[in-house]
Amino acid sequence: MQRSRLYRDGVLAESDFSLDRISDFHGKKDTFYWVDLVDPSKEDLAKIGEELNLNNFALEDAFKGSQRPKLEHYDSHLFINAYGSHFDHDSLELHTQEIAIFVTSNGLITVRDDNEFNIDALIKRWDEAGELASNGVAFLLWALLDQIVDGYFEVIQELDQEMEELEDLLFSPERKDTVIQRKSYALRKALVVLRRIAVPMREVLNPIIKRDTQVIGNTMFQYYQDIYDHVMRAADWTDSLRDLVTTLLETNLTIQGNRMNLIMKKVTSWAAIIAVPTAITGFYGQNVPYPGFAQEWGFWFSSATTLVVSGILYYSFKKRDWL
Repeated sequence: MQRSRLYRDGVLAESDFSLDRISDFHGKKDTFYWVDLVDPSKEDLAKIGEELNLNNFALEDAFKGSQRPKLEHYDSHLFINAYGSHFDHDSLELHTQEIAIFVTSNGLITVRDDNEFNIDALIKRWDEAGELASNGVAFLLWALLDQIVDGYFEVIQELDQEMEELEDLLFSPERKDTVIQRKSYALRKALVVLRRIAVPMREVLNPIIKRDTQVIGNTMFQYYQDIYDHVMRAADWTDSLRDLVTTLLETNLTIQGNRMNLIMKKVTSWAAIIAVPTAITGFYGQNVPYPGFAQEWGFWFSSATTLVVSGILYYSFKKRDWL
């Protein structure tokens, strides 16, 4: 057990109590608690499950991890699986933190694999919204889900900023194709991961609002509705960014194609110019008598013809913006 909290009559009464005391608080009126488990053993989960009458399938999912975001209803509790998120600007990777959540009548148990999720920020959120603590476990669950969803918005804003920087790279006079391609792929991968964890949260919150009003209560309903609205916005924004990064990838290919066409025009134009002196010198290289053969003026005439015709071609190509 990493952290724990006990509330009595809507007031924080105790912190970091022993795990063995959970059964003493379970089911008591005017008392609710939070317990945070980090990388627990199967035996620890089984012990808590036995004391709180938690479903074995839910305990198995919490232990194994790698579950999709979901909400499952059981007789004695709710089981929620969700993911926190954090974007690394250096590696352009989206890191996720899986959180298994058990919601009983007066208890909230969170199970995590590591300490990546910012629990200190969650505790601060509980302290700042202390006036809502009288709503019991619904208050604890609201702050947790709200922090998770707010984390999606922070990631989306960071990804949006990276998109703007990518747009600047695309149209920069000094393009770096390798950097553009690597960044485009990394952002698209991050958005795929974000969509995988953010969009299913609609399926988590929607039943809580519509079916589990007895869990969240009338007072907290508007707060959960606000989280649901944020989830919808995050999902829509994520889809928009996915479309944008796809457009940027297509734009990059178009720009590369245009540059290739321009290069081919220049190469072809220079090849045409070079072909003129090649043709003239080849003609004058014939081993047969012709006007100017073995004469000094023949050399000057061929040289002048080469310069004049090459100059005409160069001017013509330049006028058409081929060079």
